[in-house]
Amino acid sequence: MKQFFTYALTPLLALGLLAPAANAQQFTKRKQYNSVGVTLTAMNYFGDITPKPSIPSLRFGATRPNLGVTITHRFTPIISGRAGLSYGRITGSDNKAADQNDADAKYRYNRNMNFRNDIAELSFVGIVDLIPNRNNYIKRPDFVPYVFGGVAGYAGNPKGEVTDDNSVGLSKGSFVALQPLKTEGKSYNKAGIAIPFGVGARYKLNKSFDLGFEIGFRKTFNDYLDDVSTNYVASRASLTSGAAQYFGWDITGGGTAGVPGTWEETNQAGYKRGESKDDDWYVQAGFTLNYILAPRVKSPKFR
Repeated sequence: MKQFFTYALTPLLALGLLAPAANAQQFTKRKQYNSVGVTLTAMNYFGDITPKPSIPSLRFGATRPNLGVTITHRFTPIISGRAGLSYGRITGSDNKAADQNDADAKYRYNRNMNFRNDIAELSFVGIVDLIPNRNNYIKRPDFVPYVFGGVAGYAGNPKGEVTDDNSVGLSKGSFVALQPLKTEGKSYNKAGIAIPFGVGARYKLNKSFDLGFEIGFRKTFNDYLDDVSTNYVASRASLTSGAAQYFGWDITGGGTAGVPGTWEETNQAGYKRGESKDDDWYVQAGFTLNYILAPRVKSPKFR
């Protein structure tokens, strides 16, 4: 994971260092401009409730939509700054992602966890175009690939679905907020900082509109986007509510052999519940439609 993060950011940092040389030609304020955009992307995540608890393992069936708005300002022929606000969902299910016939994945199939997390994100990124535009927006290139990186703040609320009848008063099919339950006996933040980075390309539709496609990764510093990280609690009694016992100890409330989630209680205490080696990530891939706000050109004054 650390190597992936390092290798992904190295080209972006190199381009950022080379940017001043590429901008030697004067770029006046009259050539700078703003644009606003709307985004529709597919959203997924890398974490514990995936086919394998590592990058780049994800289940495409868990992909959900993400909607957003952006505002971008062009500073130089190749550098722009963008602020964005988006809202989307990540989700996962052991029953659908884990292969019970895979020895490495069988414990996750038996664990039978599931979650969904609706994430709101506010991001600020720098964009480095690989093809410069030294003219005004009207004469911009027809096709421009780019890379980007920056910082984002996010807030979410992981929830679990009650998947069967139970003895603790939970309704089948309902969703329960997981963070307050302390399913692993620990507190964690539902909000945090993420590092967004990725690649994209824009295509000039006409004088005022660009259509872009972008793939962006978000590296978080939180292993609980899915409410799963380390080990089961030492004893069921330490989980103070029926909901906590349902999601944190025995998913089925005591089922039958061969059904996922039916570990014996004596085997669960302190045993591995998740992989704590890496923090969770989420990823967005999709389209952006940008509208360029034509800059006002001041007419010269004559006396």
